[in-house]
Amino acid sequence: MFLISGSTGSLGRQIVQELLTQGRPVRALVRDPSQREALEAAGAEVAIGNLRDPASLDRACQGIDVVISTASATRREDDTVENVDMRGTQNLVDAAHRAGTRRFVFVSTNGASPESPVPVFRAKAAAEAHIIASGLEYVILQPEAFMDVWFGMLIEMPMAQGMPITLVGESRRRHSFIAQIDVARFAAAAALAPGAPRETVILGGPAAITFREVAEAYAEAAGRPLAIRSVAPGEPIPGLPPVVWGIAAGLESYGSDVPMEATARRFGVRPTGHRDFIRGRVTALAGSTAAPSP
Repeated sequence: MFLISGSTGSLGRQIVQELLTQGRPVRALVRDPSQREALEAAGAEVAIGNLRDPASLDRACQGIDVVISTASATRREDDTVENVDMRGTQNLVDAAHRAGTRRFVFVSTNGASPESPVPVFRAKAAAEAHIIASGLEYVILQPEAFMDVWFGMLIEMPMAQGMPITLVGESRRRHSFIAQIDVARFAAAAALAPGAPRETVILGGPAAITFREVAEAYAEAAGRPLAIRSVAPGEPIPGLPPVVWGIAAGLESYGSDVPMEATARRFGVRPTGHRDFIRGRVTALAGSTAAPSP
């Protein structure tokens, strides 16, 4: 049995679906009981629990062979990176250990470090250290920034609103952005991998690109020019909360080119190229904004 934490988030839902499609038994950890119906309809068992409530996690982990954790503080005002990404994950690791769970798969982030200037990266690093010290088998996945999230926030949102695209600085840093569905497939593969792994795996897409090149690819796919403006690191990005300004500034402070050929072969996942991803998104966006037929 597989327990998925963060199962109502976009990545968690995709992992649930990936495992169910393979015929695997899945238990979804859900905080809000009103969200259980859709997961049960899809074929998952549901456990009601909260990463800040260790007793509920003990119940959720009973009979679980592998935990996959994707939970992050992104959707509720009372969530913080300290009480969800760090302590919440640590609580789940401890509960898994008490329940005799064999393996813990953690979706962290590339760039996680105790010295990072980005709070969520520091919190992820603390959670990683706790997993490594737990004695459990583990696979820590460190994906690059998600295409779905960052392309959506920085490019698609202003496109839809007819506003200029706002990038941080000169946008020279290259990153191997990865599609969320690919991360879900890697997570499922890591949960099912043979042996007794204790490893950290960096994940990325097929090519390292800048946000400016991303914007140019959207303009090409849309068949029209897009206005681009720049702000200094940490300055406001219209329509986005301050936490995003800080992470965007952090992404512009370093680059990451992730070699993926060997990892893709080992896990049996072929990462999605950014141009294929962008063409699909632009087509979907055009369809969603098309005027209804009279």
